[in-house]
Amino acid sequence: MAITDWPADERPRERLLQKGAATLSDAELLAIFLRVGVVGKSAVDLARDLLQNFGSLRALLTASHHDFCAHKGLGDAKYALLQAVLEMGKRHLAEEWQRGDGLDSPQRVRQYLSATLRDRCREVFAVIFLDNRHRVLRFEEMFLGTIDGATVHIREVLKRALELNAAALIVAHNHPSGVAEPSAADLSLTRRLDQAMQLVDLRLLDHFIVGDGEPLSLRERGGW
Repeated sequence: MAITDWPADERPRERLLQKGAATLSDAELLAIFLRVGVVGKSAVDLARDLLQNFGSLRALLTASHHDFCAHKGLGDAKYALLQAVLEMGKRHLAEEWQRGDGLDSPQRVRQYLSATLRDRCREVFAVIFLDNRHRVLRFEEMFLGTIDGATVHIREVLKRALELNAAALIVAHNHPSGVAEPSAADLSLTRRLDQAMQLVDLRLLDHFIVGDGEPLSLRERGGW
């Protein structure tokens, strides 16, 4: 039976409009994105099959172009649409945590860092540049590495901070393994960066490590 033949209060789109997106299952949300099913399957049936094949909604959302388009009912147009939706979500989060007088919501910073860095297949070292009131000046991904490391040039970080007239920094990097525990190299880099910044009157507020769960704050963990 086509979704259009379902009772109105059971259709995903109508339920979303009446009760909100949070009330829908992963399959129902995905069905709204898909819009149509395939021969013999409604959009909800197709969505359930896709979630089962990929293993989870997150796995589907972060699938490569090739893997995504290899499934029946998906293709270049759907992949492009998905990437646009994901990017809009990231930019929305960026606007949210950059708004206001300062970093008054560390949780929103964590959410943005997680959304931006968590599912990257290579290690990325990023910097949030802040003014003297801890307002966000710029977020930049400065160094891109391999699956297990990125070379960070402290001199380049300081140079960029001075160019932006920053007063403080928050740095972050991801662990593609998903494990957010700091390595000895992570701690050593943070100490060296902190010491170098002090020489030019800059403050290192925190270093976040992004894994599968909540980003780990080295400052909250006890420092470096």
